[in-house]
Amino acid sequence: MTEPVDIDALIAQVDGGYPAALSPDVEVLEHGRAVFHGTVDERHHAANGFLHAAALVTLADTAAGFGALASLPDGATGFTTVELKSNHLSTIERGRITATATLTHGGRTTQVWDAEVVAAETGRTLAVFRCTQLVLYPRD
Repeated sequence: MTEPVDIDALIAQVDGGYPAALSPDVEVLEHGRAVFHGTVDERHHAANGFLHAAALVTLADTAAGFGALASLPDGATGFTTVELKSNHLSTIERGRITATATLTHGGRTTQVWDAEVVAAETGRTLAVFRCTQLVLYPRD
């Protein structure tokens, strides 16, 4: 295992970046699991007035990405996403959302993460998400 991840340093890296639009905060970040919360409102709506799918994907992908960093194998320096998929099952107009990401496969060269995004107030599943991460190592 690599050294523990500095959560504050990671949050500082996304502060002002795209994920910051959801005001994310971290509840859990450990090897194999990450739980992130965010807040959605009318700024996150698509032209049709519904919550834009990208808002849910952003929180799920951020949780999975932080989880990937916390779960890198020895010698790895990072990762990059090579595939992601989401299914959107419900929506909300505004409120807190929670993404729980879990490591499904943690190999030397790839990681697969599953995440569920729920409406925090009701617990209703809004989206399910899966991504594959390519683990990066230093070049010789």
